[in-house]
Amino acid sequence: MHAPRRGAIEIVEDAVIVVDDAGRIISTSDARTPDGSAAVAHFAAAERLTTLTPRQFLLPGLVDLHIHAPQFPQLGKALDRPLAEWLNDYTFPLEARFADTAYAAPIYGALVDTLLANGTTTAVYFATRHLEASRLLAEICLAKGQRAIVGRVAQDDPAQCPEYYRDPSPEAAIAETSAFISQLRALPGNGAARILPAITPRFIPACSDALLRGLGDLAAAMRCHIQTHCSESDWEHGFVLDRCGVSDAAALDGFGLLTRRSILAHGNLLSPGDLDRIAGAGAGIAHCPLSNFFFARAVLPVRAALQRGVNVGLGTDIAGGASASLFDSVRFAVVASRALESGVDPRRPPAERGVAGSRIDFAEAFWLATAGGGNVLDLPIGLFRPGYEFDAMIIDPDAPGSNLQVFAEDSGEDVLQKTLNGVTRANIVAVFVAGAIVQGAA
Repeated sequence: MHAPRRGAIEIVEDAVIVVDDAGRIISTSDARTPDGSAAVAHFAAAERLTTLTPRQFLLPGLVDLHIHAPQFPQLGKALDRPLAEWLNDYTFPLEARFADTAYAAPIYGALVDTLLANGTTTAVYFATRHLEASRLLAEICLAKGQRAIVGRVAQDDPAQCPEYYRDPSPEAAIAETSAFISQLRALPGNGAARILPAITPRFIPACSDALLRGLGDLAAAMRCHIQTHCSESDWEHGFVLDRCGVSDAAALDGFGLLTRRSILAHGNLLSPGDLDRIAGAGAGIAHCPLSNFFFARAVLPVRAALQRGVNVGLGTDIAGGASASLFDSVRFAVVASRALESGVDPRRPPAERGVAGSRIDFAEAFWLATAGGGNVLDLPIGLFRPGYEFDAMIIDPDAPGSNLQVFAEDSGEDVLQKTLNGVTRANIVAVFVAGAIVQGAA
């Protein structure tokens, strides 16, 4: 089951998927056709055939566009605190501890294992400002088989960043970011470029203009991904307007940080003009519905963004979001869109309570988590198509401890909708990245 187009589900019974030694899909066919049956016979004879049980099925691997890797120990904690307190009392002290790679290693290992076990085959990570620990995260992703984009966080503004956790100067932050990009591109065992670097200004309030300009110049020279926060909350959005005289999106564009490979987390307060600017640049938005409920006080108008041609995918926003499963982001993306459309204030009359035409359904949310995320990253992932990476998971509704119940009268789309709403880690019995099993067994 996959979503070749937004809102369109394709379910192929008795499918045969042939994968090359590099992990890319060569062909897909129907086992009941001559070509399909010949492929089954050939690979069975060569003992290279993986066969699902009649009730198991394949989904594409999930693409999580926004994760704060060092915040994993904070997952589920302090979500009742205001954002400034959450950052200054919990997050920054925690991230500062990652100067010690002995502290970082087991946390990063547990994070990657957890995400893979939940079906996240591609992860986009904010690391910390520490060069060595950020490289360690990339090395752990490579060793465990996860496809990843990793960024060393840059932040130098003394007004917004504590002295113990900021870059000493714009020049130092730019130099370390450049070194990090070079180190990841030369990472032993990364010849297939499964691990990619990202230029990562935390957000405009945490960075000086000199740092932002320098990172923009570096992006043009290095031609790599860029990730940052954009118009997440009233505070951030207003801060940037006051400081720069323009919106986040316009300011990022002016600094050279809005490109085809830019990943903008949140974007809840983007104007129609901002959305057009982002679409024109080919950049993408990481929609993080769960953390927005906790900290943003706003809901991204996903359908409006998509209708304006913006690339959109999903993120967990660990640890602003309280779940490491992107399936929860799928569920909450639907809930957030329904809340935006219907409104939630019972004191208002129904006609004035929400924003008409805002909802998305399960099929669109599934696309956001798979092919949509691949579109944002400009990578061939998220679909079962020739030329795409074979990143996938086997779902078993009969796995021990399953909450997922599938009955004979359920159609294929019923099964998918039930899965998106009810799947747990127990149902994900095997996970593949580039054709290799990285979790479970098939």
